[in-house]
Amino acid sequence: MQTAVNRPLPAASIAAADTPVPSPVSAYQGYQIIRRNGAVVAFEPNKIAVALMKAFLAVHGTQGAASASVRETVDGLTETVVRGLLRSRPGGGTFHIEDVQDQVELGLMRGGHHEVARAYVLYRERRSQERAKQGATPVAAEPVLHVVDRGQRVPLDLKRLHVLVESACEGLGADVRPDPILAETKRNLYDGVPIDEVHKAAILAARTLIEKDPGYTRATARLLLHTIRKEILGEEVLQGEMHARYAEYFPLFIKKGVQAELLDEKLLQYDMAKLGAALKADRDLQFDYLGLQTLYDRYFLHVNDARIEMPQAFYMRVAMGLALNEIDREARAIEFYEVLSTFDFMSSTPTLFNSGTHRSQLSSCYLTTVADDLDGIYEALKENALLSKFAGGLGNDWTNVRALGSHIKGTNGKSQGVVPFLKVVNDTAVAVNQGGKRKGAVCAYLETWHLDIEEFLELRKNTGDDRRRTHDMNTANWIPDLFMKRVMEGGEWTLFSPSTCPDLHDKFGKAFEEAYLAYEDKVARGEIKLYKKMAARDLWRKMLSMLFETGHPWITFKDACNVRSPQQHVGVVHSSNLCTEITLNTSDTEIAVCNLGSVNLVHHVKDGQIDHAKLKKTVATAMRMLDNVIDINYYAVKKARDSNLRHRPVGLGIMGFQDALHELRIPYASAEAVEFADRSMEAVCYHAYWASTELAAERGRYSSYRGSLWDRGILPMDTLDLLAQARGGYVDVDRSATMDWDSLRQRIQQHGMRNSNCVAIAPTATISNIIGVSASIEPSFGNLSVKSNLSGEFTVINEYLVRDLKKLGLWDDVMVMDLKHFDGSLRRIDRVPEELKQLYATAFEVETEWLVEAAARRQKWIDQAQSLNIYMAGASGKKLDETYKLAWTRGLKTTYYLRTIGATHAEKSTVKTGHLNSVSSSSGGAMSALDAAAAAARAQIEAASEAPSSGMKQCLIDDPTCEACQ
Repeated sequence: MQTAVNRPLPAASIAAADTPVPSPVSAYQGYQIIRRNGAVVAFEPNKIAVALMKAFLAVHGTQGAASASVRETVDGLTETVVRGLLRSRPGGGTFHIEDVQDQVELGLMRGGHHEVARAYVLYRERRSQERAKQGATPVAAEPVLHVVDRGQRVPLDLKRLHVLVESACEGLGADVRPDPILAETKRNLYDGVPIDEVHKAAILAARTLIEKDPGYTRATARLLLHTIRKEILGEEVLQGEMHARYAEYFPLFIKKGVQAELLDEKLLQYDMAKLGAALKADRDLQFDYLGLQTLYDRYFLHVNDARIEMPQAFYMRVAMGLALNEIDREARAIEFYEVLSTFDFMSSTPTLFNSGTHRSQLSSCYLTTVADDLDGIYEALKENALLSKFAGGLGNDWTNVRALGSHIKGTNGKSQGVVPFLKVVNDTAVAVNQGGKRKGAVCAYLETWHLDIEEFLELRKNTGDDRRRTHDMNTANWIPDLFMKRVMEGGEWTLFSPSTCPDLHDKFGKAFEEAYLAYEDKVARGEIKLYKKMAARDLWRKMLSMLFETGHPWITFKDACNVRSPQQHVGVVHSSNLCTEITLNTSDTEIAVCNLGSVNLVHHVKDGQIDHAKLKKTVATAMRMLDNVIDINYYAVKKARDSNLRHRPVGLGIMGFQDALHELRIPYASAEAVEFADRSMEAVCYHAYWASTELAAERGRYSSYRGSLWDRGILPMDTLDLLAQARGGYVDVDRSATMDWDSLRQRIQQHGMRNSNCVAIAPTATISNIIGVSASIEPSFGNLSVKSNLSGEFTVINEYLVRDLKKLGLWDDVMVMDLKHFDGSLRRIDRVPEELKQLYATAFEVETEWLVEAAARRQKWIDQAQSLNIYMAGASGKKLDETYKLAWTRGLKTTYYLRTIGATHAEKSTVKTGHLNSVSSSSGGAMSALDAAAAAARAQIEAASEAPSSGMKQCLIDDPTCEACQ
């Protein structure tokens, strides 16, 4: 095999000579290796390739390992191992030799090289035993380590390090101890280490223990907090001193941000002393490690890559930006700060990024309609780029654009259809990456009657003409009820070009059905030549097949979105947004905008029930914050500004639904969970609509209120009757209610509404990570897993489960091993009681019907929609068909990703026994050390990944580079 000239890891050369081949030094400057004798050497990745090749030689022999495929495998594995190591220390640092070898094991298991991994584990064990024998003789006393602190070489102050680690563990329970953190920290130090590396080593040491006890995630966060304070304040500051230090630091921070042209000069008009005194330093201790690291890496303001913003200052800065137009700005800023800093409510990522800054683009979602001419198409592309540049997620309606083969009057030619333009949209989203903070993201929608629908369904396939594929863009079906009725009844379906039936785009319900039937009559009479007929069920099957194969297009329902829309009097909902929770009108003159934020539901559960008093207060403040966004927001496109100021829609959502169920001890797969979904969403929506009518009494109604469903006394739950009438049946939803909706109806009649739309449940992946709760309405993905994002890899463990297992005396190292092996699932761990298996069932263990039923109860109350992921174990055509038909008959407006898992993935076994439980309740024994090591390595890799599916590219649940992650 010919090796490229500048390849950093030429495995072929290594195989031939078994000697290190130099790699570019600059790529790895700042990284070092600590040997077992304490010596520190440069990090040389090519030595990893040597070790890997020796492992393959040991298993396959010289001839087998000499093949080109093995050399390529070693090359790829080495790059994977190096990438994993560098991700753990993105800013440079030291690796202990054992850390490197651990990563090599994981790389081998990730690649499925189980025999080689087994040999590697045996080799490490043998070498460990040899070192133990050699070390039997007395050793000299531990040498004094020196550190470099502010340019001075001084002895390491071990006492101070002990105090730091002990304070990080304080109050976190008896199982969170400083000793293992200190031991691991010392193992990773060397003589002459910079003091910053000492603190980093303590953080890395603490994070390795998180799987042992969830309390270590907060200990790790506190150690990180110590380094943040030192970086920003210039010295080490104890927690007890922070209240006073925050008050001193805060006005200086605002002034520095303004001077650096990061913050709006209007922030200097606030009473800084009053706001600084309102900061609560103890709230810094709420963070877990994932949350604080995410804030530090991506949200805190910085000047020349040096952070200037600390956690409580961050929340107050966001609050100040949202209170700029308030009469009593200080009081409102403190009110907003309170709900943010207590984690009762969290604004969406664009608001957190940009509130109070010079370019205050605070909105999350934009929806556009593309016109059927070149000017309109390229205007839409320009709008996409401008909106994406400033961190907006996009939903594009392409139904209006004529189909392939349609006549073009200006050139007397034929149209190439929608697909070539979608390729350009895809590439625009990749090119405009939102200032490097996260990738641009867009979803294209097309109605089911469009003649290009079959090609549209295949856009995400990995085969076929790549010029007609969009690998980086999301797609969604916009399905009218008439199509679903034809599917249910076995009817025929006709595809048209909008150039021959332009009014279908703007019609819904009975009006759409009448117009569609009229066009089918024209086809029968020969008046329309460009069309295609097919069985509705054949097209439905292809929709579901593509959804299973590629994850796209998503299934969304046009008529449910329109018939139930409060704003149907002034326009049409032509699509949803990037995450399928926004359902707002769009047109050639209006780009719909939505501003998002989410209530932390678990913080509003008290004594086994919803705390209505607290929820009402939180929602009232949150709605005020969201309404303020509309006036403060920076609009990159005039059509977006005009639309937002006219209709003033907002999207209040929830997160922590799974946490709330854990708190209430209700299994997700239960009638009680469905009932809680109903009652909790009823409460959130009731208080949100009440808050909007209160704002209308104070600030005035939104300008297009007259004639809306609100104005006509029709509330969201009433629209189920409208939907049933439009469909002629096919709506089966529980209609029960518990709150005083008549009083709310009367108040709306008196004062009107401030916002055309109030509620939408977004994915919330990133902001829920920040505050440490489950995302949105999602079931738990795993009770022990690894989340990967731009900040590295983070162990996440279910604190509720650990608490229960500790009470039963079942929480031990073996249980940790079992959870790793079974991807965070309890189902096959025999010694866990059935009650806990039900309570802590993971997403793929919850039958799909429960997800849909709970969503239907929520949708009853919501005036927009919800991002509903469908989890399905052992997916089949029949199960897909039943699930999405159920979603339609239950009145859902939209669905989001389909996440599937193969049946083979559920049947896992250990290396040795083939049992489906690594520790049986009857055996009382553990696996061999080798089997345990191999199983742990495999489980860590599998837990770090998305569940395997049928080759589809899924949106990572915890991926902050994805716009879907609010």
